[in-house]
Amino acid sequence: MDSRIGIFWLREDFRLTRNDALAYASQNHEKVITIYLYKKKLFEDRRAQKWWLFKSLENFKNDLDKKNINLEIIECESYQEGFKTILKQKNFSIYWNKIYEPNYLSFDQKISNLLLENKIEYKIFKGNLLNEANEIKKNDGTPFKVFTPFWKTAEKYYLDKDHHKKNTVKSKSSKINFSKNSIKINNILPKIKWYPKFEKYWKPSESEALLNIREFIKNEISDYGSNRDIPGVKGTSKISPYLAFGQIHVETIWEETQKIERKSNGYRKYINELGWREFSHSLINYFPQMLKGNLRKEFDKFPWQNNKKHLNAWKQGLTGYPIVDAGMRELYETGWMHNRVRMITASFLVKHLRINWTEGEKFFRDSLLDFNEANNVAGWQWVAGCGADAAPYFRIFNPILQGEKFDPEGNYVKKWVPEISNLPKEFLHKPWELDLSVKGFELGKTYPKPIVIHEEARNEALKAFKSLKK
Repeated sequence: MDSRIGIFWLREDFRLTRNDALAYASQNHEKVITIYLYKKKLFEDRRAQKWWLFKSLENFKNDLDKKNINLEIIECESYQEGFKTILKQKNFSIYWNKIYEPNYLSFDQKISNLLLENKIEYKIFKGNLLNEANEIKKNDGTPFKVFTPFWKTAEKYYLDKDHHKKNTVKSKSSKINFSKNSIKINNILPKIKWYPKFEKYWKPSESEALLNIREFIKNEISDYGSNRDIPGVKGTSKISPYLAFGQIHVETIWEETQKIERKSNGYRKYINELGWREFSHSLINYFPQMLKGNLRKEFDKFPWQNNKKHLNAWKQGLTGYPIVDAGMRELYETGWMHNRVRMITASFLVKHLRINWTEGEKFFRDSLLDFNEANNVAGWQWVAGCGADAAPYFRIFNPILQGEKFDPEGNYVKKWVPEISNLPKEFLHKPWELDLSVKGFELGKTYPKPIVIHEEARNEALKAFKSLKK
């Protein structure tokens, strides 16, 4: 055993299972410490995730305590500053897992150079993807821009690998302290206590992530193909926040799905969702310009509308379209939104209101517990039609038909838009057509009138799109 202290640098990997960096540190060092560099600025525009971070640190500390491994949190303005604090100490080695975002990978290189200069041993391990982000290419060496051929290649590539055994985290004989500058976990919580409502819906821990995926596979995955688009039923895994913080590794999810004896269409659809996550990370690494703007540069000239009143109505779930408003209210209440409804709400913003997708991306970043840069940017550019594998701009979701098709009984809109819950079923997705008096309901007072008319907005959107070709 190495007498030096083994430091595990905790980032987005709050788990003991399939945590190669932590396992390596515990297996090769007598003394091990886990350090989290808390960069305040990182969460200034990710306020919902600040709560998840707090709970994750709290729960992961308990898991580490059982292994006699201490968790210390160092607050810093930047990771560079945090590493200056670490470098004040001597006689240590440091290990971490990759995060597959260009900024993180670039920073990893800088830190590697700094550690080499200071003659400090370090090792970087594969992160939370099935394949490395830059491994999957076409036969000619160029990156894929379309999902289906990408995933066909990526899935086969993963299956053909020799998969190493899961490394286990070894318990230590005693805990040690490392930094005098460690802060308490409670210091991370926002001063404005708007987050307690999340407690009703989520338990951010590794054990809960594993429990959720197993229950989903047992009870829901076989019907996932048909139920995943119906927001009023429990048809999805809701594993995305746990993946975002690394409470579960995607390989663990894969492994759990392989235990299914008879693979249904639901299984295939679900596996494809994992594929989309892989694809999104591949895209942002091959095309990092996506993180700053439109991948398809012709959209730089798109005549977006700067209507703050419309933007605020969208954010508050007061557009007058129940399926859109239900989604935005679900997001505010739970920190999560059903994927079908994400597409509907996003389409409404960029096509009905013609507000730049970057405004939506920014709002989702701040509000989603499962925010992931790759998924968020790729998803918004897909809807807006300006990404690599994008929906054509003229594919404009009709919020009325989408509601009637995927929420036919109105279970979803009645839950999140209770002011319309007494309306007859046939008017739940178009309350403005109601010509009857319903107790407790008055359009324009109880619930807003539509802020735009669907057909008019659709025509204006198509007109704006045509202007790009001139």
